[in-house]
Amino acid sequence: MILKLVYLANILVAGWISISCVFAPRRALLTVFENSFAYSDAIRLVGALWGAIFILSIFGLFFPKKMALVLLFQLIYKSTWLLTAALPAMSAKQAFPRGMAVFFLIWVVVLPFVIPWKAIFSN
Repeated sequence: MILKLVYLANILVAGWISISCVFAPRRALLTVFENSFAYSDAIRLVGALWGAIFILSIFGLFFPKKMALVLLFQLIYKSTWLLTAALPAMSAKQAFPRGMAVFFLIWVVVLPFVIPWKAIFSN
């Protein structure tokens, strides 16, 4: 049940972010990225990534354990972004999307307890 709630949260958040980044990237720059970066079409690339997470999370509602690799992927990329982008920006007092950082931090703390590790690493 908890695993399905995580997928549902992914569907809501990643779905909204992906749609706004792909179809309204300038608006996403303001809302998702808190105007922390200069506009670039790379925002659409981020939207495509989150779109994939959105779609895979829909499958996760029906096949929660089989789709758990998408959660592991999120744990890896969110941790990496926090360590290599958010933390250095915060230390240097540079702009970065704080809302995104808080959401990523919550997810990085929660995911290790939700991911069905045995299902991922069993034969």
